[in-house]
Amino acid sequence: MGVLTEGKWHEDGQVQTDSRGSFVRDDSVFRNWVTADGAAGTTGEGGFNAEPGRYHLFVSPSCPWAHRAMILRKLKHLEDVVSMSSADRPKSAGWSYSRGIDDLAPGDDGVFRLHQVYTVAKADYSGKVTVPTLWDRQRRTIVNNESSEIIRMFNSAFDGLTDVRDDYYPADLRAEIDRINDFVYEHVNNGVYRAGFAKSQEAYEEAVKRVFHGLDTMEGWLAERRYLTGGRITEADWRAFPTLLRFDLVYHGHFKCNLRRVQDYPNLSGYLRELYQWPGVRETCDLDKIKAGYYGSQSHVNPTGIVPLGPAMDHLEEPHGREALPAAG
Repeated sequence: MGVLTEGKWHEDGQVQTDSRGSFVRDDSVFRNWVTADGAAGTTGEGGFNAEPGRYHLFVSPSCPWAHRAMILRKLKHLEDVVSMSSADRPKSAGWSYSRGIDDLAPGDDGVFRLHQVYTVAKADYSGKVTVPTLWDRQRRTIVNNESSEIIRMFNSAFDGLTDVRDDYYPADLRAEIDRINDFVYEHVNNGVYRAGFAKSQEAYEEAVKRVFHGLDTMEGWLAERRYLTGGRITEADWRAFPTLLRFDLVYHGHFKCNLRRVQDYPNLSGYLRELYQWPGVRETCDLDKIKAGYYGSQSHVNPTGIVPLGPAMDHLEEPHGREALPAAG
């Protein structure tokens, strides 16, 4: 673990928790929006027009928040519009890459570190360095480092530059998508981290119970409808998917969320298989790198750094059987 303090990197080895030992996630700092015409988004300032080749996305294959952005970039056919770097070096002084971007060169050791981008954007930046991070080549700054906002930009801002018109945040479902997103984030997406990073038995048990309440609730929803909002796949599904993919692989063991596996839920497991098998999505999933990214780099949870051989995930390729589900419950 590490942070930037007034533009200087230092290792702190700490996970932020409250007085009860419960994990506390920092808010994202850079909150501008790319829009079709450069108008300001719901936060931040204007001037970030959707243009081909202007923006670059920094991700890591292990990170579920970055995985959301990778999926929307793939589904919207933005590979030739928004370039991307995926962390491919051992995590030292934060997310690390084999090569830099444009005139942001690697260090003397040949490794480019994401914190270099943050200090170019804000020389005295203090805080975490996170993925996904969306970089603007033209203005030489970070547009945004909040995954939930980046995927909404990818959903619509670049529609004039791609041949895909699929809308994962349709106007008629936005209230329901937002409601589901809030529930899944609190109970599952962030819930697994609250369990894994807890520093007291009380905080851990509270978090795990909350996680499984969330999974139980989702299982009930998916017994009645094919996707989280009904018969159409939406942003809510692609926000849930990266956590579900990592659950049996990582969170069940590494984060001690071991009351049940996703594989033990008939509807959730079929739903996971369908999303994994969705055209283009499998290509964004590197199960070995996901597992190594957690077990190998989170020494505060796994001090030995030993990466387990299992579990086998062959079931992801099995038929999902979700075709007959109704549009809504």
